[in-house]
Amino acid sequence: GLIVPLGAWILERACRDAATWLGTPEGRECTVAVNLSARQFGDDGLMQKVADQYDLRLRVYFPRPEAVQQYATAHGVNGFYESVEQRKACCHARKVEPLGRALKGKAAWITGLRREQAVTRHDLPEREFDAAHGIEKFNPLAAWSEEEVWAYLHAYGVPFNELHERGFPSIGCAPCTRALAAGEDVRAGRWWWED
Repeated sequence: GLIVPLGAWILERACRDAATWLGTPEGRECTVAVNLSARQFGDDGLMQKVADQYDLRLRVYFPRPEAVQQYATAHGVNGFYESVEQRKACCHARKVEPLGRALKGKAAWITGLRREQAVTRHDLPEREFDAAHGIEKFNPLAAWSEEEVWAYLHAYGVPFNELHERGFPSIGCAPCTRALAAGEDVRAGRWWWED
């Protein structure tokens, strides 16, 4: 099967395109997985809107409670503010491990990553092998601009998180995300205390 994170804004064609790229039957199972962090915010009913609009049954992946409890016991509830290593450990428990469970047994996954989102994504290919998960990874929006994404969302009525309209171009866990001030880089609202 294929997996499409909720962040992929082109849900209605993503599975078909990935099946074509992989040379697999178009009718192959396509799972839409949602990695729901315990501290995520701003859902505003988005998951239900997506499920209803695309007639999807979303499979939701939560962090393992014992992993979050172990992290909080070792580092404190907000230990991620103390160091990059502790922040990455928190991300591992809340995002990385659930994503790994969602990808297990899948042939590929599709993201909404774009090159202009960060300097580290400048060379992002549209198709790559994800060695960490041992599967193909497709980034069909890699070359899209922010303007193209918004034009597509509005033209096709694609549901989106309303926090985007309130200065949050990049949305993660609540304590790790803030709105941007005018002129700030698109990723400046994530892990801002690490600067």
